[in-house]
Amino acid sequence: MPTVLITGCSSGFGLATAKLFVDRGWQVVATMRQPRTDVLPAADNLRILPLDVTQPASISTAVAQAGDIDVLVNNAGFGAAVPIELIEPETARGLFETNTLGALAMLQALLPMFRKRRSGAIINVTSSATLKPLPLVSVYRASKAAVDALTESLAVEMEPFGVRAHIVLPGRSPETSFGDNAMPHLRGLDHPDYKPMIEGFIASFRDDSGPFTHASDVAEAVWQAATDPHAPLRIPAGQDAVQWMAEAS
Repeated sequence: MPTVLITGCSSGFGLATAKLFVDRGWQVVATMRQPRTDVLPAADNLRILPLDVTQPASISTAVAQAGDIDVLVNNAGFGAAVPIELIEPETARGLFETNTLGALAMLQALLPMFRKRRSGAIINVTSSATLKPLPLVSVYRASKAAVDALTESLAVEMEPFGVRAHIVLPGRSPETSFGDNAMPHLRGLDHPDYKPMIEGFIASFRDDSGPFTHASDVAEAVWQAATDPHAPLRIPAGQDAVQWMAEAS
């Protein structure tokens, strides 16, 4: 029975992905910065471990406790909608430290195992926001675009060793807590020039009338990447993400 390690499983895409892999019989190592046992049903094929992807000691401990891993899903991350002019340096650093450098640290922790074994899969969950320019999410978008570029090179580097790398690109998901988690980093609602733009962006993100991404869409895309040896490098997740990728192509 293969084993998957998933980061950022306390809610949203990570939680849905962990549930799907548990239900389909995989051994699942679901990691969270602050572990919660109430969000996932108890199962013999599930372990919940603490993991902060920005802390090297936390990564080392979690990887040692996890044991042999067949698939790594880098999902941990957060967003922020702030005009470039107003974003605080601390927020910008945090976005890259978690979304980009956290993913890199997880790769460096598990790639030696995969390379020596000559098998394994890396699945990096980024964002369809990387497919076209968008206002207010510039630094978030940049942090995810960096992971896209990292994964593209990783796929080439790992191919001789039988290790696959994939990018899952979710779209807008108003049903998850992503938007709420981004709100503490919001700046500019008190700025007369930026206020209308920000209010429009918030309204459009929360709008559930048009095509958008369900957490289950992301879980299925990750499943495809993990189980299909012929899965493409980039896999859009959600109706809106599929449309955006088609337009970008």
